[in-house]
Amino acid sequence: MLQSSPPLIVPRARYYEFLCLAFSFVIFLLDVKLFGQWFTTEKRFLSVVANPVNLVCVIGNLVAAQIATEIGWNEFAISMFSLGMVHYLILFVTLYQRLTSSNQFPIVLRPAYFLYFAAPSMASLAWKSISGAFLVSSKMLFFLSLFLFISQACRPAMFKKTMKRLNVTWWIYSFPLTFLGLACAEYAHEVKSLMASGLMLLICIVSVLVFVFLMLTTVLKIESLLHKKAPNK
Repeated sequence: MLQSSPPLIVPRARYYEFLCLAFSFVIFLLDVKLFGQWFTTEKRFLSVVANPVNLVCVIGNLVAAQIATEIGWNEFAISMFSLGMVHYLILFVTLYQRLTSSNQFPIVLRPAYFLYFAAPSMASLAWKSISGAFLVSSKMLFFLSLFLFISQACRPAMFKKTMKRLNVTWWIYSFPLTFLGLACAEYAHEVKSLMASGLMLLICIVSVLVFVFLMLTTVLKIESLLHKKAPNK
């Protein structure tokens, strides 16, 4: 926001660098705390406490990597990208196993499963910024995110109970679709084929429709959102 501000608001200053560094430092401290707990603390095993919401921290690392690259901190960007990808791989494998010892994930939070494909989508964008082009690595991450999106979209019954009552968690649907749409746009710009352009158009239309639906639903049912307690199961 500061980087895009007009000169009258931020005159000849680069406060956005300090803002980026401050937020990135907070994310780094959170990584240190989480990994330290999972490695050494008793009764804080990752297989017990992990859930899809933890992927937000991964996305934070990847966003920090992309912003750091745009500022010019290439080495810092690579380090944040590395931490984010390792964190994602650990969480993905742990959550994929669906161990019986893990806590049951509340139904109301099931939209957070969309974060599975938000992380690789953001990773493809971050690596594109680091490498300077949408190369093979970025394409691999993009195809992974697309596959995970299709696997989620093919199981609407899993989200049926979540959609019975308006909840703020519905907005999680829009967040990952935005990242996927941005990754599709970069892929279409690099490949320049009719199929890639059609895919980009399809994902972007879905993303916009979901956003408009959520915005209208929230405005029309704001009273129920503010005064009704969401179910825990």
